[in-house]
Amino acid sequence: MESTHLLSSKKRVKIHPHTVTAKYTTHTPYSPQPGVHTHFPQPGDEGYDDAPSFEDFGSFVEETSDRKQLTESKRWPLTLFGSKDKDKDTANKPQAAGGGDGSEGGARAAKGSGRGVGEQLASFGEASVSASRLTWVGLLGAALAHGCLIVLTRVASERFSLGPLFLLLVRSIVQLLSVAVPLHRGENPFGPEGYRLRLLCYGVAYSLSLCCAYSSLTFVSPGNGTTTWRLATTALSATLAFLLLEERLGLADGITIAAGLCGLGLVLLPTADESNTDSPTDPVVFWRGAFGWSLSALAGLWMALALVGYRSLKERVGVGTALFTVSWTGCLLTPASLALLQEGWSWPMSATAWGLVLVLVACSVAAFLGMTHALTRIHPALVSASQSLEVPVAMLLHLSVLPLAPTAPEVVGNVMVLLSVGWLVVMKLLPSRGGGRRQREEYEEILDSPIK
Repeated sequence: MESTHLLSSKKRVKIHPHTVTAKYTTHTPYSPQPGVHTHFPQPGDEGYDDAPSFEDFGSFVEETSDRKQLTESKRWPLTLFGSKDKDKDTANKPQAAGGGDGSEGGARAAKGSGRGVGEQLASFGEASVSASRLTWVGLLGAALAHGCLIVLTRVASERFSLGPLFLLLVRSIVQLLSVAVPLHRGENPFGPEGYRLRLLCYGVAYSLSLCCAYSSLTFVSPGNGTTTWRLATTALSATLAFLLLEERLGLADGITIAAGLCGLGLVLLPTADESNTDSPTDPVVFWRGAFGWSLSALAGLWMALALVGYRSLKERVGVGTALFTVSWTGCLLTPASLALLQEGWSWPMSATAWGLVLVLVACSVAAFLGMTHALTRIHPALVSASQSLEVPVAMLLHLSVLPLAPTAPEVVGNVMVLLSVGWLVVMKLLPSRGGGRRQREEYEEILDSPIK
């Protein structure tokens, strides 16, 4: 009886982006007549192929769904260099015209899918290794740019009387030009909807870190301030990534980072003149130094929060949008820091000074791009640990400008930092034969399994 009732009913289907609901309306029950048999079309009968397939139904839902229309309507309308959708449509038209070639390409793809497991794994491994190499090359380039940035900031302060916060303000203003990147891609420069508050917190944390770090250079030496900043950032980023993102470090990575932190600690050891306790200590000098050290440690905390924050936004926010966010938040927070610390306002008075400022801006952009791109693939603590290379680079560049003999703890500490970063890069780039063989065996086991 139930089957008879279903045969007599008419079904009305309502398609929704998320669900498909069916409503049945009953009419006069169907009563089979004697000698008359109901026939349903079978494969091969006439009219069987006229019915829409599941693939046609899926494409119909995709083309007519409200989700697609809403997604297209929410795209950022302002673009400087045209829309990408038009380019995609024009690129797809020639492919649609050549229908015969598509079948041949599908046959070739079917033949290509029959390649051996070893060849597939080799291609996947080569792509992964090449991407990792490019990421680490960019990360090491960012460390070199950070080292040059430290030396250029010190030279600008000593020879041209340009304050660190003024240099930071010029950096932020010039970097506002990065708004062209999200506009060119058709994205909202203030981030996608639903992630703007988190992006704002990331920009504020990053800008506060830079303000604290550059303000500390007024009270402590640039070498000590930078080293303290990097040490605190590396240690706190490992802790915050574990607490907030549940990302753990491997044993080898943890040992390597600990060795690098010990090297930074040796660099921070006071010299013989600074540790002389016979001479009385001026309270003003003591508290100025303590305030500078506190600002450096606070800068490390803000930077660790920023690194972990962007790590959580890596799939939603591009590097260009992140750079614009850091730039406009820096334009707001840097003048406030200038007013709070009452730092003098000084403009570059020569072409050499302006050239130095432009080189400083270029180094800062390169360092930001390399480090932020690496956060999409690498743990925040490893990113910060690799940037510890800026300390020995800055020492070498400073020795080339002002030949001063470093102390023994500084030499040992910088060597430890170099060895830790080098060992970290070697571990990440050299493939493990045992790991590759194990992945190959697991892949073959999946292919041979009857359940796929």
